[in-house]
Amino acid sequence: MLNKKQIRFCLDEMEKMFPNADCELTHSNPFELVIAVLLSAQCTDVLVNKVTKDLFKKYKTPEDYLNVSLEELQNDIRSIGLYRNKAKNIQKLCNVLLDEYGGEVPSSKAELEKLAGVGRKTANVVASVAFGEPAIAVDTHVERVSKRLGICRWKDSVLEVEKTLMKKVPKNEWSVTHHRMIFFGRYHCKAKNPNCSECPLLEVCREGQKRMKKENAS
Repeated sequence: MLNKKQIRFCLDEMEKMFPNADCELTHSNPFELVIAVLLSAQCTDVLVNKVTKDLFKKYKTPEDYLNVSLEELQNDIRSIGLYRNKAKNIQKLCNVLLDEYGGEVPSSKAELEKLAGVGRKTANVVASVAFGEPAIAVDTHVERVSKRLGICRWKDSVLEVEKTLMKKVPKNEWSVTHHRMIFFGRYHCKAKNPNCSECPLLEVCREGQKRMKKENAS
């Protein structure tokens, strides 16, 4: 496991690599962000942005999503995985926003998690990006990078990864660290072909060193 000094080194290097890392889901308000993050489950941000380009022109408010049939909404997001379930959740979410929150997206993580299709990760993303709340949302990239680097243990659950990162990363850096780790995992430390040979973190990364030994031995 990495010590404090090594974790600081990793955070600083990721900042150098991705100084402008931010949410890549296109949105112009908290409501659009909630919909985009809900759609992004098991799906790439690139595909979500293609779909929401037209979706957000057609649907501006929670009422708009409820004024069409479920079939029509499903058809509008058909190219996204799990589109049937996601369409149902969008309409449920819009109902709750109108019934309980006056059509506005709540800012607290606890309230966000009550919305249909919004789990802990989605709530963290929305609270952080839309409302500036310090949060670390653990997606596949954040989990993979944390475990490969040895900030967290391989056996840790997603929640344990989140809690460990919250302990080991300064609170004022939670949100930006979340984005940098996503960029690091998405563009550099990829699932299948991590770029270990050119990685500035290789000196502290046991997983990377193992991979390099294997490559050199073969």
